[in-house]
Amino acid sequence: MPGLPAFCLRPRDLRRGAVLTLAFLAAVATGALTGCWDREDAAAAAAAAAVRTDLPASGAPREAGTADRDAVARAAAEAVAEGKSGKKAAQDVVSRSGDRWGTVYDQGEYAAFAEGLDGHWTGVGVWAGRAHDGVIKVDKVQPGSPAARAGLRAGDRLLSVDGHAVTGLTVTDVVALLRGAAGTPVVLNLSRDGADLTETVRREQLRTEPVTVRQRADGVTVIKVISFTRGSGERVRAAVRAAPPGAGVVLDLRGNPGGLVAEAVTAASAFLDGGLVATYDVRGDQRVLHAAPGGDTARPLVALVDGGTMSAAELVTGALQDRGRAVAVGSRTFGKGSVQMPTELPDGSVAELTVGTYRTPAGRSLDGSGITPDVAAGDRVEERAVTVLGGLGVGP
Repeated sequence: MPGLPAFCLRPRDLRRGAVLTLAFLAAVATGALTGCWDREDAAAAAAAAAVRTDLPASGAPREAGTADRDAVARAAAEAVAEGKSGKKAAQDVVSRSGDRWGTVYDQGEYAAFAEGLDGHWTGVGVWAGRAHDGVIKVDKVQPGSPAARAGLRAGDRLLSVDGHAVTGLTVTDVVALLRGAAGTPVVLNLSRDGADLTETVRREQLRTEPVTVRQRADGVTVIKVISFTRGSGERVRAAVRAAPPGAGVVLDLRGNPGGLVAEAVTAASAFLDGGLVATYDVRGDQRVLHAAPGGDTARPLVALVDGGTMSAAELVTGALQDRGRAVAVGSRTFGKGSVQMPTELPDGSVAELTVGTYRTPAGRSLDGSGITPDVAAGDRVEERAVTVLGGLGVGP
């Protein structure tokens, strides 16, 4: 599957209370060479919705396929006492637990999450994934980035970073090699069409615009949300307010890997007048997320989705679909609906462990199943969306 750009969770003092995250951790599995991973800060969403996010007692029931927090912390403590890696010991426990989305980060990796909150990060500007044969390859190069200026292309295979061979390394290890201060050089050895090449690039502070707005000639407003980073929800609301009165809107969530849950709820609020956006459970204790009042409930709306629509983006789609607010057009979404919470370990590393799932207003669990669009479309999806809007009484 394609790699993902990096958008991150703000580090917090975990000793002051748990932070709930609905995280697309497959971004770690497939890899992002920009230096951190996609995270969702549902603590902010919970604050906005007046929802508690503290962990219940450690004796609370644990679902199958989740890691036991105490067992993970104990393994890390024992490893540290023996002079070994607490992170590695904790990750071994998480891996054996069957927790599909659970993972462990060292302090530097977790601290790097802060960069992505504002849609910027330090890196070279490539998205990467793991090829079928296990080799890490470049899936996309950000225009104008150091990688783009150096001539890197999608499909290039990464062989080494600063002389360190990446074959056999985890993606997180590769990211650690790529990370560094802005302005510092990194030497990349790659393979392209069977030929080896070496490029030296300098890391930069990179930025992506999470929301873009385009006005079609037929009057339809297309709002593309690349990710739910800080401020993206309010940008969606502003775009809806600025759209021509009565004109239809296409909310394009294709390829959106998720982001901040608070921003996703704000985005959904642009089209809802209060009410339920989603529910989620934490070790069996149910919580809720509500939309803010005052959204545009009359404007015709189509949501575009595909297999790259994930996590918080699925939360938005599910809410709009279940509440009859939008027609979903495209292909089935990814299906990431589990909830993770971080636990700080004795060596300062952080374990993200699955504690529950979230559901749409109609009670649908999206984890593993995703969202089936109301109108299936493969090619010319935007044109199909405009046709649907025409059926809703909007269009040329």
